[in-house]
Amino acid sequence: MTGIDRQQAFSGTKESAPTLRLDAARLEAYLVEHVKGFAGPLTVQQFKGGQSNPTYLLETPARRYVLRRKPPGKLLPSAHAVDREYRVIGALYAQGFPVAEPLCYCADDSVAGTAFYIMGFADGRVFWEPQMPGSNPTERATVYDAMNETIARLHTFDPAQIGLADFGRGENYVARQVDRWSKQYRASETEKIDAMERLIEWLPLHIPPAGPSRLVHGDYRIDNLIVAKDEPKVLAVLDWELSTLGDPLADFTYHLMAWHMPVTESAAGTATLAGHDLERLGIPSMADYVGAYVARTRLDPRPHLPVYLAYNFFRIAAILQGIIGRVRDGTATSDFAPKKADMIRPLADKAWQFARDAGAR
Repeated sequence: MTGIDRQQAFSGTKESAPTLRLDAARLEAYLVEHVKGFAGPLTVQQFKGGQSNPTYLLETPARRYVLRRKPPGKLLPSAHAVDREYRVIGALYAQGFPVAEPLCYCADDSVAGTAFYIMGFADGRVFWEPQMPGSNPTERATVYDAMNETIARLHTFDPAQIGLADFGRGENYVARQVDRWSKQYRASETEKIDAMERLIEWLPLHIPPAGPSRLVHGDYRIDNLIVAKDEPKVLAVLDWELSTLGDPLADFTYHLMAWHMPVTESAAGTATLAGHDLERLGIPSMADYVGAYVARTRLDPRPHLPVYLAYNFFRIAAILQGIIGRVRDGTATSDFAPKKADMIRPLADKAWQFARDAGAR
């Protein structure tokens, strides 16, 4: 198995690179005016984790906050929509769904260089590896069940009833996602990958039948959850950049990739359950995990599971290609971003493997 300690690599904060540094004095002056109860002095550090929207820990003597902003520089169309993130966490916070408390949104680029929002700091744990090193079988089982229950609950909301009826088109979600990520991939392409070429041709012709339109997270996985320090409870779901209205089964099957992710020694790679003894660890099999979601939602991805997995592996490969495009353009926000290139081809190959399982030739 991988010898990379992702927990160490991605946990905590770091000094910001010069291109991502914030003017703490200017930011503090703004927050005094716009965040109730805010009082300095303010210190700012950038979180190590995350690849897309730069995220910072703000500390004052009385409270900790989190700032999330658009990256500077040339951006892909419709990407890095922090205004949408702020809107969706506001709607979900009002429902008692586990998200950080939204505190203010700022579209004025003069404050932090780009648009940003402020949310409360959820003081818990992030498991950067799905096998949860250092945990125990009982805790792993309950954390996985909490992860399952949380996304099932997300997919039971009627968007109109929580003020998000216009948050996306909803219909033809997977087809539109395939088209979007094909275009994003082309905009960031740095080399030709045969599997991506075949998928761009095959996927539009094999879209699963549409289900109900629901709020979808778009990047739901264990390392985008903050879990309480002393119990297996989800305190907050993070990183709503890709959220919209769409197919809940496409959203749910995205984090099933953890059971199949290609193994890599690189800290830039996505961690995986492949090769682990899940029964010994206390982690459910993918079949049991899917069954729990079906029981909670009465939504069933199993008849089209290979297609959904082909789509999701294709999508993540295209997302990583976008990161490489930002490396090329000098706007990448993670120290590990350049190594993401090593993962794109294995992810595309895995996607094509699932496409073949679904009948592709």
